Amino acid sequence: MDEAAPTPPIPNEILEEYQDLGTGTVDVLPADDLLQRLVWARQQGRPLRAKLGVDPTAPDIHLGHTVVLRKLAQFQQYGHTAVLIIGDYTAKVGDPSGRSKLRPRLTEEEINVNATTYVEQAAKVLDMERVELVRNSEWLSPLRMDEVLRLTASTTVARMLERDDFASRYSKNEPISMLEFMYPLLQGYDSVAVKADVELGGTDQKFNLLMGRNIMDAYGLLPQSIMTVPLLVGTDGSMKMSKTYGNYIGVNDAPEDMFGKVMSIPDELMVVYWTLLTGAGHREVESIAHRVEEGSYHPAECKRDLAERIVTLYYDAAAAAGARAAFDRVFKDRNRPAEMPEAAIPAECMKDGRVWLPRLMVDLKLASSKGEARRLIQQGGVKLEDTVVANADLEYLPEDLVGRVIQVGKRRFLRISGA
Repeated sequence: MDEAAPTPPIPNEILEEYQDLGTGTVDVLPADDLLQRLVWARQQGRPLRAKLGVDPTAPDIHLGHTVVLRKLAQFQQYGHTAVLIIGDYTAKVGDPSGRSKLRPRLTEEEINVNATTYVEQAAKVLDMERVELVRNSEWLSPLRMDEVLRLTASTTVARMLERDDFASRYSKNEPISMLEFMYPLLQGYDSVAVKADVELGGTDQKFNLLMGRNIMDAYGLLPQSIMTVPLLVGTDGSMKMSKTYGNYIGVNDAPEDMFGKVMSIPDELMVVYWTLLTGAGHREVESIAHRVEEGSYHPAECKRDLAERIVTLYYDAAAAAGARAAFDRVFKDRNRPAEMPEAAIPAECMKDGRVWLPRLMVDLKLASSKGEARRLIQQGGVKLEDTVVANADLEYLPEDLVGRVIQVGKRRFLRISGA
């Protein structure tokens, strides 16, 4: 028997592409499938179709949402087709991933408003001129009942109950609606509709992405590769980034706010943020991690460079340099911002000709309540000029405050102006 012909070596540029695309991922499944697709794509002269589906369930996105968008952008940079699916139909169903109960259903008006703002913000990451932008209502809304039945026949209840969230709720005798069972099937049918080669998603989407492979197989298509990215840890260093936890950095945050929030992350998140939020290739990330570990790249400088890179991505180099200079002026050089808001003392703050500072802080929106203002003062977080305010009960004459600067925390400054 003749020996089989040796497999030709994979070109270095494809291996480099594969490593870059795999940087910052958790799962790339099945093993070596994506690598073989990249080889095939090069041989055929056809780009891969990389799919990302997003349900417009909220109007604003933060940097946690951009992790998977950055990965899709990397596929674009290597010449592949980015297929962005706005899940206007699946948003009506509600993704049960990670949920302990049925999601509240959104109105069509809410979905359309959210979809518009999502696309506007995604354009800060993706080259929208080269994105294949579609809504899944285009193919899901017209489905006939016999087509829905064919779709439901592609899996089993037992398979659905393999999902951790479904299994947990089932074991506790908590309700699981048939509507929730439909969601992974509809998301999988999206892959059939766009003929996806690769589907991207967060780690919480792994079951749905694998379901897409099963459904594509049931419809006679080559099952997609799947790629998951981690859920980004927020600025507190412990919880996933979320508006609910107040540990988020919004893509629409002002440059100085964005820079300051990045600077507030714990040092151990620096390389993670470089990996997931900047689009850096694996060689750059490896170099940064090595330099930090050996001590030649000081964490404070690494974090400044990171913050400047991120602000540049969402604004421009000039805005990023300005944000860095403003941060250094306040924190590194211990100076105040060159510009800060001013406000007069509201008349209602005056009592018997004196001003109680916690009440003034609330009225000037430096604290949400008098109780919070008192706590900030007691914790040493409030300065009048450069002096820490030590007594929350002390009252001031108005003339003692006019022209002076109140500083709350590290980044909030306000000058008291005359009437």
